[in-house]
Amino acid sequence: MPYGQIVVGPPGSGKTTYCAGMAQLLTSLGREVAVINMDPANDRLPYSCNVDISDLISVEDVMSHLHLGPNGGLVYCMEYLEKNIEWLKGKLDSLKDKYLLFDFPGQVELYTHHNSVRNVLETLTSWDIRLTAVHLVDSHYCSDPGKFVAILLTSLTTMLQLSLPHVNVLSKADLIEQHGKLAFSPDFYTDVLDLQYLLGLLQDDPFLQKYKKLNEALVGIIEDYSLVSFCPLSVEDKDSMLRVMKAVDKSNGYVFGTVGDQSLEALMSCAVGAEFEYDKIKNVREKYMEQTETEEMEDNG
Repeated sequence: MPYGQIVVGPPGSGKTTYCAGMAQLLTSLGREVAVINMDPANDRLPYSCNVDISDLISVEDVMSHLHLGPNGGLVYCMEYLEKNIEWLKGKLDSLKDKYLLFDFPGQVELYTHHNSVRNVLETLTSWDIRLTAVHLVDSHYCSDPGKFVAILLTSLTTMLQLSLPHVNVLSKADLIEQHGKLAFSPDFYTDVLDLQYLLGLLQDDPFLQKYKKLNEALVGIIEDYSLVSFCPLSVEDKDSMLRVMKAVDKSNGYVFGTVGDQSLEALMSCAVGAEFEYDKIKNVREKYMEQTETEEMEDNG
């Protein structure tokens, strides 16, 4: 049975770069990989594309003939794909036994409100394709409390809407402090710890009183579900790419092999592969963040 990743996330979060890097990594590990471009507005692909939705429909044509804007054009393209799903099935049938990477558009509404992408994914899973959604968000949002709450809500809504095994990724970890120093250590953001501390960083300016109340309500929803956590990622760092790959392999079942290959050995291998939280974030701390003298002394001994 085929396995694959559904790569989603806001514009500029690094989805296409991730697909290119993950395809290269998986190929180097001996897997046969096929990349499927599901973004009808993406005409500059840094990877070799096995299937391109632009062969079926493009945003440019939709905007020209139906006089829609770019957002409306993307929604129409996804609805058109849903109605013509047999086109995609014919393309995927020629990619049997390959590991599939689906590079989806960056329009957030497609994964939080609109149903066409969810319906397409339900059809893919009905074809016995074992999928995991990899949701990328830009790590520099960690430096702004309000923006971090926003990406948490986006991630949670996407998880609930798509109804797939899910791996949330903080992309561009090498730029994590580009827009300001983090108020807490990286594990606060990757594990989504007590968000009440984050609310304390919001200004008490009376002009922003309603904004703070809104964030308090959103934090309550996020903590009630308690579903969101992140893997940090820098595409140029092989260790972080391997960490994300392992998380995805556990999520979609690839690590256990096909039905005939499943064994106690595979289950034990998966369990032994567990890692402590510090191991997950130590490369981010050491490579990409400024450290105080106290932190450096703690790390050294």
